[in-house]
Amino acid sequence: MIFSLIILILSVGICYSNPDAKRLYDDLLSNYNRLIRPVSNNTDTVVVKLGLRLSQLIDLNLKDQILTTNVWLEHEWQDHKFIWEPSEYGGVTELYVPSEHIWLPDIVLYNNADGEYGVTTMTKAILHHTGKVLWTPPAIFKSSCEIDVRYFPFDQQTCFMKFGSWTYDGFQIDLKHINQNMGDKVEVGIDLREYYPSVEWDILGVPAERHKKYYPCCLEPYPDIFFNITLRRKTLFYTVNLIVPCVSISYLSVLAFYLPADSGEKIALCINILLSQTMFFLLISEIIPSTSLALPLLGKYLLFTMILVGFSVVITIIILNVHYRKPSTHKMAPWVRKVFIRRLPKLLLMRVPDDLLNDLAVHKMHGREKSKKKSKFNAAVAAAVQSSIISSPDSARHQRIDGMIFLN
Repeated sequence: MIFSLIILILSVGICYSNPDAKRLYDDLLSNYNRLIRPVSNNTDTVVVKLGLRLSQLIDLNLKDQILTTNVWLEHEWQDHKFIWEPSEYGGVTELYVPSEHIWLPDIVLYNNADGEYGVTTMTKAILHHTGKVLWTPPAIFKSSCEIDVRYFPFDQQTCFMKFGSWTYDGFQIDLKHINQNMGDKVEVGIDLREYYPSVEWDILGVPAERHKKYYPCCLEPYPDIFFNITLRRKTLFYTVNLIVPCVSISYLSVLAFYLPADSGEKIALCINILLSQTMFFLLISEIIPSTSLALPLLGKYLLFTMILVGFSVVITIIILNVHYRKPSTHKMAPWVRKVFIRRLPKLLLMRVPDDLLNDLAVHKMHGREKSKKKSKFNAAVAAAVQSSIISSPDSARHQRIDGMIFLN
């Protein structure tokens, strides 16, 4: 019963208060033309103050280079036809009217990416008795954003949203930021009080700046406002799921050299590592935009490691080829014996096996004996030649021997 009485009292109060608002609404909009700019003189300028309140950063598509945001677009301007005395209308100081019934500035998003230039939800506007009109419709905008993937995934992106009047020039509508006092720059140009934090990006700065642009078709200036958003990527996801696996797989290529050649898995390990890195490289190419302007830092790392793994495959093939050579089929070259058996173990502080040292000693002894026999043979041949020259009939003419003959 008490609840019913409260509802009845409120209903009576509303019935008594509605006539003043209805009479005010009829008086304001009875002869109002929403298609005409609200100025007393045609040469006057309507000052429209524009503000942006960011509610949610929905997505930043790197592949399509599109920023999707959920915002509230604040419009504020003066309309001299909406001035009244509150005392004449029961103390009513504000009136909520459908935005379709009043004049609205045609502020649109210039760099939109899906064809929706303006707001889609026409909310009510607030009329103040001083003539101030406040209209704050919500909207989901998809704006174009140039992506720089040079330092992906440790990158920062700066996107902007350009708003301006599509029809009116600067002499008809003067567009300003809602918090603009002196100068055209506003350090905090976007209201973040209603912002829902993103799971992928951190917002570093939201400055705004007013510009005046002149087009070749017209002499009048066209003002616009740039709302800039500087974003920094949260790298935890990419570090755990992309960077750590890539680095770990890269270090596995070193283990291929520790596998014994008889195991038969050296080539298989290197090829599997190469295929894994190729898969990660294809995964990165699906994330980043298809551009030839810059290669991401992670892509450079993967490309470099793929080249190194390719070299390791070639070296492993050479190692296996040498390992399976036999004395019956191949003979070791002297320079190979000298470099890899005599010199290299000393540099690497490695111990040469005893049987290999014995082979080297025998080979060295055979080499010395062979060189001695060769030198004795050359000396005998030279002596024989000399004796034959002295005993010949023409020896008188050959008193001097100019050289020795050595047979190799």
